[in-house]
Order: sequence, then C-alpha cells, then structure tokens
Amino acid sequence: MSASILSARNLSKVVSSAEGELTILHDLSLELNKGDSLAIVGSSGSGKSTLLGLLAGLDLPSRGSVSLAGKDLSNLDEDQRARVRAEHVGFVFQSFQLLDSLNALENVMLPLELHGRKDARERARNLLERVGLGQRLSHSPRQLSGGEQQRVALARAFAAEPAVLFADEPTGNLDSHTGERITELMFELNQERHTTLVLVTHDERLALRCQRLIRLEGGHLVTSEA
Repeated sequence: MSASILSARNLSKVVSSAEGELTILHDLSLELNKGDSLAIVGSSGSGKSTLLGLLAGLDLPSRGSVSLAGKDLSNLDEDQRARVRAEHVGFVFQSFQLLDSLNALENVMLPLELHGRKDARERARNLLERVGLGQRLSHSPRQLSGGEQQRVALARAFAAEPAVLFADEPTGNLDSHTGERITELMFELNQERHTTLVLVTHDERLALRCQRLIRLEGGHLVTSEA
C-alpha cells in the first residue's frame, strides 16, 4: 500500500470580520498517496483556495492539522514550512508568476539553483524542450504568449521533482484551445514523474481528469467522488 504523502485532519479556518468570526473552512479531512490526483471544485468563495493554501503550508489552520511528506506543518514555523515546500512542492498559478527580469531558461533554473543542483542549466533546458519551448529559452516572459508562459511555469514547477504539485486555476487566464493543450501537458508530466496533483479549478471538464474530486460549498465538503 502506498504511503500517504499529504493528509488533512479535521481542518478548519476561522478569520475575524466586522460581523465577528467567519468560518471559511469547516472540519475537512482527506488523504492522498503518491501519484494521486485530486480536483477541488466549487463556486467563488467556497473555500477552494483557502484549502489549497492550508494543504501547501502557505497558511495555518485554526483547528486541525496537515501532514506533508511526513511533516506536521502545524508544528513548524514559517521558515521551516518554506523549506518543506522547497523540497517537496511545486506550484502552478493562474497568473504564471514568472520573474520578468529572467528569461525562460533562467526562470526554470532558479528553483534548481536554490537546491544547489549543478545540472540546473541542462535540466532546465531539457524540461523546456519537453514542453515545446526549446527555441524560446532566451525569451523574457513579456516576449511569450500566455500559453508559452504557462508552459514555462509548468517546467519550473516540475524542475525540482516535487512530490506534490499544487495547481490553482492553471488554465484560468488562457483561451479554451490553449487551456486544453496546457491541461494535456500538465497531466502528461504528472504521470511521467508520478507526482501527486492537487488542482483547484472552476472547469468541470478539467476536474474530471483527476482520479478524485471534492466539491466545496460555503467552506463545507458537500461531495467527495473517487
């Protein structure tokens, strides 16, 4: 049996508001093994991005716990959680989050250099060729289309061989045709590298590509499908 790579136990998030305490996420539990894929769906304000942030250790829960790669994130400070993410996590965002001051190759090299990888340039070049950008290595993000920028972001996310890839609306800023191409590429890379995928999306077709799906409504888990 596969060992759990990511688990949440009785996870809740409460914030203060003008009206008093507001519960954004209510008592949610889940468990993912290596190679699993999970889609988190729901309308705006349902708690999807809050859940992703808690699972990735970008935020801490008000109650409950998250274990990522064997580490209880609730027991770690911000720097320690950042180290866990650097070692085990990749991210793909709707807004690409590339550094404008770096070209495509340098953007992908960056996480590898932070890991001290001596093969950073070669590995980054190979990944960019894998996503079809072998001729665009020296181009800055501003010289690339939205689809090309997201391919650079995918290459960067997979560069350090993460155990878990978190994708937050990865096709949200792309037209439908480009979004489909990015979706295919993301799932191909995910299967090739046996990464656990946690995907937040409004796109039901994209969500159904995952092995599992959970639906949130008002911070509550209303559907869990395998």
